[in-house]
Amino acid sequence: MTRKLFGTDGVRGTANIHPMTAQMALAIGAAAGRYFRRDRGGVHRVVIGKDTRLSGYMFENALTAGLTSTGMNVLLLGPVPTPAVGLLTPSMRADLGIMISASHNPSQDNGIKFFGPDGFKLSDEAEAEIEALVTEGVAPAAADNIGRARRIDDGRSRYQERVKSTFPAGMRLDGMKVVIDCANGAAWRAAPEVLWELGADVIPIGVSPNGTNINLDCGSTKPRVAAETVVAHGAQIGICLDGDADRVMIIDETGTVADGDQLMAMMAARWAEEGRLKDGTLVATVMSNLGLERFLTGRGLRLERTGVGDRYVVEAMRRGGWNLGGEQSGHIVMTEFATTGDGLMAGLQFLAEMVRTGQPASELCRNFDPVPQLLRNVRYAAGQSPLENAAVIAAIAAAESTLGDRGRLLIRKSGTEPLIRVMAECEDETILRSVVDSIVGEVEAAV
Repeated sequence: MTRKLFGTDGVRGTANIHPMTAQMALAIGAAAGRYFRRDRGGVHRVVIGKDTRLSGYMFENALTAGLTSTGMNVLLLGPVPTPAVGLLTPSMRADLGIMISASHNPSQDNGIKFFGPDGFKLSDEAEAEIEALVTEGVAPAAADNIGRARRIDDGRSRYQERVKSTFPAGMRLDGMKVVIDCANGAAWRAAPEVLWELGADVIPIGVSPNGTNINLDCGSTKPRVAAETVVAHGAQIGICLDGDADRVMIIDETGTVADGDQLMAMMAARWAEEGRLKDGTLVATVMSNLGLERFLTGRGLRLERTGVGDRYVVEAMRRGGWNLGGEQSGHIVMTEFATTGDGLMAGLQFLAEMVRTGQPASELCRNFDPVPQLLRNVRYAAGQSPLENAAVIAAIAAAESTLGDRGRLLIRKSGTEPLIRVMAECEDETILRSVVDSIVGEVEAAV
């Protein structure tokens, strides 16, 4: 069964433009409610969280209307990080969890992410069935079986306690100056409070959400201000989250940014030393740098690659029984602690290693030398299929021949935006630029 409405991480788009309209959210809510009720009796619950986007109010109300129309009871968490929904869905014995967020995208975008009763994101198959119900339409519940909705006031505090429980018992952050950039997003209160409660001297930025400034020149995709703040305040570390706090970038004391690959390298090596890394395997996507793979191989460890998207990383981890994975973009998944990427939890793991070893962030952030990597994006219009263009196909084949065994090439459509992503790795940077430029040029001509 194919999916057109759902992408790599739920439904996403610009607010008030198909598919992210109030009408569609209502239909999706009704379809999800029908899918999880399956005409069974008893009490059925759904947990809904959101980030700080202005459109979140609209989608929260529309989803609530659709869900309650099929008899689902709705528990509204308000603004919380995405991993909080993954945590609280099974904790509150809910059938379904929904997060309203477009993650690192700008404020005008929004999205709807789904979690099953076990707290893990839904499979492609489940999303396809829900999408089919959206198309078919669903019959509403009888008038005396309409669901109820209520606010849950302590969802954030429950999440914060869970996050703190992953930090080593008895360890404190006394004397450590930490810059935390919350991207004016869902963790704007939770993250600074957790760090303060663990003893850190907290310098918060990106903690003034107004509905339209989420991810605006801040957060994990734009860490410049955080890096400048680290240097200006003489902080030992900066932690940059994205709008829904499921990804993280680390900034060392010099203001240098380390991506998810470096963080995963540090954690995999440390966990392997402790005998905690299941089967000596780290799970990451095809986007992770070749340098990470070489780092792991040199230590007798293995990298299992998946398609792009933290959901696919988690699915592979569950199939293989592995417990550590993530993405270069900063999703770090620790299935012993959480059901999805959690930027704050990952940041705490890095802080714990700083305390344990006494090493500065700059040492822990530099685990391997990345193979030169170049990523360029080309935007295309609805209805276009540039990757099917003959000239583009020929350019890709020529690039693969040029690279040979000296590098790696990855061409794909983004699952969250109308973009063709062209990525290559090669030790020879002249060849690297040449092959990427040749493909991008043909894709631009095609669109």
